[in-house]
Amino acid sequence: MKNHALALSLVSIATLLAACGKKEEAPAAAAPAAAPAVASAPAAPAAPSVIKIGHVGPTSGQIAHLGKDNENGARMAIEELNAKGLTIQGVKVKFELLAEDDAGDPKQGTAAAQKLVDAKVHGVIGHLNSGTSIPASKIYSDAGVPQISPSATNPKYTRQGYKTTFRVVADDVHLGGTLGKYSVTELKGKSIAVIDDRTAYGQGVADEFEKGVAGAGGKVVGREFTTDKATDFTAILTGLKAKKPDVIFFGGMDAVAGPMMRQMKQLGIKAKFVGGDGICSSELPKLAGGAMSDGQVVCAEAGGAEGEFKTTMTKFYADYKAKFNDDVKVYAPYVYDSVNVMVAAMQKADSADPAKYLPELAKIEYKGVTGAIAFDEKGDIKNGALTLYTYKGGKREQIAVVR
Repeated sequence: MKNHALALSLVSIATLLAACGKKEEAPAAAAPAAAPAVASAPAAPAAPSVIKIGHVGPTSGQIAHLGKDNENGARMAIEELNAKGLTIQGVKVKFELLAEDDAGDPKQGTAAAQKLVDAKVHGVIGHLNSGTSIPASKIYSDAGVPQISPSATNPKYTRQGYKTTFRVVADDVHLGGTLGKYSVTELKGKSIAVIDDRTAYGQGVADEFEKGVAGAGGKVVGREFTTDKATDFTAILTGLKAKKPDVIFFGGMDAVAGPMMRQMKQLGIKAKFVGGDGICSSELPKLAGGAMSDGQVVCAEAGGAEGEFKTTMTKFYADYKAKFNDDVKVYAPYVYDSVNVMVAAMQKADSADPAKYLPELAKIEYKGVTGAIAFDEKGDIKNGALTLYTYKGGKREQIAVVR
């Protein structure tokens, strides 16, 4: 019995040890099955590098239609660039638009500029107005961020010595001076009155207009001013009416020019109405409420397409209409070109680092939809054009492109 019991105990111990051995080996046996799953997992695709481009314009307030027009031009460019799948330093890049509203107000403009700088944008397109572009330009300059304005025309913008500041349109010296000369030589103005809205743009272009009139041997019989938010011009127009002007120049935007023309008609003033790019929009007939007669308005856009660029500009207008179901107001194509010029400089430098692509931007030669773009030592466009327009049947008609 004792020997039998001992034998049974030895068998039990052996069985137990065998069972334990199997349990210890189980994890080792499972390991080979897990290995193939790890080895066959696909590598995650490299995320595209994000390049942030800021845009600032007045998308609220009286001239929101112009600010949205500019922003739409930027969106078109960004979407098309992303569709191309561009690479920088061998890495696919994605462009992101950071759009800010400055409401055409200098204080809000500098706040928007600081916000974009804090967001580490690689470049900025804007602002629309000279009054916001000029103070904002110092913030971008201090941060080393390139800024291209598609529409700010006050000469001071590019005369502050900042290496980061560029524009793709002619300035007010050219624009205002040309309109002043045109008013005397072509419109045969004998008695010319001037009104401005006291903004950096409005007052600046009116000053240059006066110089152009004087240079052509003309006479300014009165100078009045209003604000960029005014709606009643009866007092200043009544005062000017007594001087029997045959040309009235307004330095300001279309949102003010429209009501001003309605009140001119009510007062029986039939003078030619002349203005810069601020009034030269597709919205002016609507804002004037039927008060303008055919050929009464002459305005100038600080830009102009000639030759082969007429085709590219026409295509842009059609593409814009198809995309946004709206007409180009004024400067959307210049915004579109500004974005593309900035990205072209990044590609030439093979870097989105502002310090590295800024030298390439300064010496760029680019064919845009609006024309050939290259900058002088101040950041102004070389050989900038102006396009003179009038309105007939509520539609804007080109008179001529001048340089």
